[in-house]
Amino acid sequence: MENQKFFVSYWLNPSRQQDGKSKLYIRIAIDGRRAEIATTYFIKKSDWDNAHFQVKPKAPHSVLINGFIDHATNVIKKHFLSYAAFGKTISAKELKDLFLGKEEKVEPKSLMDAFAYHKVKMESMIHVGKVAKTTLAKYNYCQGKVERFLHHRFKKKDILLTELSLKFVTEFEHFLLVNERMQTNSAHKYIVNLKRIINVAVSVEWMPKNPFDNFRCSYTNPEREILTQTELDTMQHKLILMPRLAEVRDVFLFCCYTGFAYSDIYKFERDAITIGMDGDYWLSTIRQKTGTRESVPLLPLALEIINRYKEHPVCLKFDKLLPVNSNQKYNAYLKEIAEICGIKKTLTSHMARHTFATTVTLSNGVPLETVSKMLGHTKLSTTQIYAKVLDTKVSQDMGVLKSILAAKQKPKDSESNQEVSDKKLG
Repeated sequence: MENQKFFVSYWLNPSRQQDGKSKLYIRIAIDGRRAEIATTYFIKKSDWDNAHFQVKPKAPHSVLINGFIDHATNVIKKHFLSYAAFGKTISAKELKDLFLGKEEKVEPKSLMDAFAYHKVKMESMIHVGKVAKTTLAKYNYCQGKVERFLHHRFKKKDILLTELSLKFVTEFEHFLLVNERMQTNSAHKYIVNLKRIINVAVSVEWMPKNPFDNFRCSYTNPEREILTQTELDTMQHKLILMPRLAEVRDVFLFCCYTGFAYSDIYKFERDAITIGMDGDYWLSTIRQKTGTRESVPLLPLALEIINRYKEHPVCLKFDKLLPVNSNQKYNAYLKEIAEICGIKKTLTSHMARHTFATTVTLSNGVPLETVSKMLGHTKLSTTQIYAKVLDTKVSQDMGVLKSILAAKQKPKDSESNQEVSDKKLG
């Protein structure tokens, strides 16, 4: 919205006389167009200060009339600024109606209006570091899916909020599952975000309640792929002659042995390492996703990888802890690395985080609470989703149990054998 030119003034209308006095009028001007409001006051021309739009101090009722003028000016300005603050324009006529207490004509809001309003709020939060850009991206993707659904189902680009119903969201779910070929978890994530948009519309009184409240989103814990220790060792000791692939391999292994996400590794600077209270090297960050601190003591392999790239040109030029590629290149190179190492799994940046939670920590006896703290989770249930008990861990634990049971049964077995021997001698 371009800035509107706004001005409030006062004048005496000589054509409206009473006892030799002229009626006082308010004049509102916006972008060259005017609207006038008649007041109940009549003022002598000699008592009027036209330069300051006020009654002269010694004139009768000057305090009363000037008080009205100040109050009226403030009310009109307040209405104008309330529109400007939301990027909306207003005409002189509309401002006059607001001052006179006439009901403002409220245009019904649409679903795309709700998305646009939410986006403005999110962008301001991103600007002050309260929200990650990736969070806004999720809502942008959601808006794209809704627009495709509107075109598919209604052959239009938008829909009024008053037209939304439970049927709308159930049909949207069907569209995502059938037309977009999504899994239930993915489809319901979009619906959760859509419900949040509607809750925003309810909060600003664009609609009385959320028509999607009775739609229950479900979540099925997916089978998350991880690397086994054997696969980690294979990747670590594989000779890779191409520098670009060797670097990505090392960054991926670093994530596997620290649990940090790709986005965290990408932003770490060269001086990110600190000395912990135990005298060891630690690496910490504040997760944008949850706002919690993620702190991890560095294992020997992680330290070895950091030292390997201390003098790397990319690290020196851009003040980076490690030479991390763009996310697109990173994931593309991981596919090549999997093929070179003979790993029949799709390597992704987030698989490293799952591997740290399961193969590196939980499978080696690190308590769930400790792993949760290192991953920066706010709930233990989140860590349990990442964690998967491996068959090797089950085998180890059952081996321990067998030893315990065998030790308990040994004295009894010995006693039984002795009784048998005594009977034979008798």
